Amino acid sequence: MLFNSFQYLLFLPLVFAVYWMVNKRSLALQNVLLLIASYFFYACWDWRFLFLLIFSTGLDYYTGLKMHQAENQKLKTFWFWLSVSVNLGFLGIFKYYNFFAESFAQMLSALGFHPNLWMLDVILPVGISFYTFHGLSYVIDIYKSRITPEKNIVTYSLFVSYFPLLVAGPIERATHLLPQIKVARKFNYLQAMQGVKQIIWGLFKKVVVADNCAFFVNQIFDHAGSHSASELWLGMFLFSFQIYGDFSGYSDIALGTSKLFGIDLLRNFSFPYFSRDIADFWRRWHISLSSWFRDYVYIPLGGNKGSKIKQLRNVFVIFLLSGFWHGANWTFIFWGLLHALLFIPLLLLNKNRNSLSATSFNFRVYCKMGLTFLLVSFAWIFFRANTITEAFQYLAGMFDFSNLSLNYFYSNTKFALLTVISLFSIAFLGFIEWKSVLRGNPEVRLTKMMVFIVLFFLFCMGTYRNEMSFIYFQF
Repeated sequence: MLFNSFQYLLFLPLVFAVYWMVNKRSLALQNVLLLIASYFFYACWDWRFLFLLIFSTGLDYYTGLKMHQAENQKLKTFWFWLSVSVNLGFLGIFKYYNFFAESFAQMLSALGFHPNLWMLDVILPVGISFYTFHGLSYVIDIYKSRITPEKNIVTYSLFVSYFPLLVAGPIERATHLLPQIKVARKFNYLQAMQGVKQIIWGLFKKVVVADNCAFFVNQIFDHAGSHSASELWLGMFLFSFQIYGDFSGYSDIALGTSKLFGIDLLRNFSFPYFSRDIADFWRRWHISLSSWFRDYVYIPLGGNKGSKIKQLRNVFVIFLLSGFWHGANWTFIFWGLLHALLFIPLLLLNKNRNSLSATSFNFRVYCKMGLTFLLVSFAWIFFRANTITEAFQYLAGMFDFSNLSLNYFYSNTKFALLTVISLFSIAFLGFIEWKSVLRGNPEVRLTKMMVFIVLFFLFCMGTYRNEMSFIYFQF
């Protein structure tokens, strides 16, 4: 069930209405209702993988209790590694087995061997990377004695499978979400209206910005060799806005939906394309994943303490893992490597935290923002391309200035109209977010006029296009 689908338009109001109807009866009944709705929401993708989600939830719930009850450190460690191994094992089998098998087969073929390896013929369970990381953070926090295990199975199950965040995050922490699930919630009209506006803004990002950009991006990246340098440059920039509109749009809808139920989720984006450097970008982009790797991998490795060699090692580990988390393809690993290489100069010069307290804007700051956006956009080419070879071919075509035509976009009236809509929607998105940055607002605050404009665009887009899936569903 997609957030931008007609089915969700029926599902959300129904759950919302019943949820607040049972509010006065009992908190337990309210949580049971949300859990049933979450399982139904997930089963709409593929009901068979619902059993995998339930098994993973039960495993972490049980091992969490066993770690807390363990009489010695050895037994506690056993239960911890059992949970981690099984969870990562499922993630590895479904998401990475074919990648490793194919890579190993290619390596043997290069040496003259021709193995016939068994491949896994199964689709990737939607959201497996997200709910696996939910569970891992929970068991790690128990193992480190930061929290005590949740004894109520319904409460813990809802923490893992809460439908607004189940498929594509944000990646929540037990310390943030569990306390909200365990306390009575009262309807707050102001909070609910903020949620509705955030849902509308998220739909604008997805349906108007991202999906319009996707129309051109797919054509350009899939047939890069037949496009001019100008069109390739435009394709790169359009993908930058497509992936931002797509993923941050999902996060806005998730956060807005959750506000309707009186629960606040972690913010996942903070105007990343206005970053002043790569370090600042990663403090603003997919914040829940960046902070997860920081807290559970980077800091345990030593973080920014110790020698520069160790710091560099930690940076490479974090960015390569981040790339690998996104998908089983060398393009994602190379994308992570690129960001590590862009981050290293800041680390060596001790400038990776300069932007934390920066609030002023001047010509130099604007130049730094533009350069950061350009570097991030170049890296997105490897994220979008099917292979590293195709990505380098795309880059080579961008700098072939013998052909600078834009004939593709003006070949017919439909292309020209969609081009205008795409550029105007991007400009509108940038204008609204820039106003929020200047005012120091943590998120976009829509006025009534803005809501009217956004709804008009959504109505126009919905009249000719079917719903399109979200990019991060594949991760």
